[in-house]
Amino acid sequence: MKVTIKSIWKSLSRVNGNSLAEFATVSALMATLAATAAPKLSEVSEGTKAQKTMNEIDKLLTQAKNFYQDTADIEGRGRFPGQDKYNVAVGTYGTNVTTSGEQVSAKNTVEKLFTSGESSALTGYSTGYAGFRSVFGTSNADAYNGGTADDILTEATWSDDDLDPCATCPATAAGADEWLKLMGGSAMASPYQDGHYVYIVVPGGGTGNSTFPPALYIADVEDPTSFNAVLEP
Repeated sequence: MKVTIKSIWKSLSRVNGNSLAEFATVSALMATLAATAAPKLSEVSEGTKAQKTMNEIDKLLTQAKNFYQDTADIEGRGRFPGQDKYNVAVGTYGTNVTTSGEQVSAKNTVEKLFTSGESSALTGYSTGYAGFRSVFGTSNADAYNGGTADDILTEATWSDDDLDPCATCPATAAGADEWLKLMGGSAMASPYQDGHYVYIVVPGGGTGNSTFPPALYIADVEDPTSFNAVLEP
């Protein structure tokens, strides 16, 4: 009987398992790995947002290109959404353009807004957007992510493009309405909480062989120096 009890005790003593010290070591290692991985996971998340917003801007450019080609066929001169006519600006940049040289100057001014290091560069949503127009409309809730239009527009000053018909202007709708129609009635929101899609059109002009097309600029106000694109036919 004594032999049996001793055998059982020895058997129990040999049961494999982790000691408290081993458990503490593994826990510490896991905590270190988690702390090390956290910044990387954040980088992946931000990188995904950056790629998504550029993909959305590309979709807008594709639709704007189709719109331009369609209006060129129908109206005789191509224009972009929001333009009442090919030689009318959207926003306040290039409103006085009448020659190709004046257009180049206006485009240079706009491009500096999107160039990091320039004194006029736009790197956030808070100020400097008075000359921009909202792609899908300032009051369209679907065009904002995580915040309301009023929250984001408290300091920023982009506005809606209005229809300003004239005797020779072919446009029949305001800019946001034309963009919404191009996107099947669905607005797109930037993946960033403080993001929003805005645009500018520097007008075209000229006659005959001296004509020059308008230029479209689109940006995400999360950081226009990083998230922007231009379309020049």
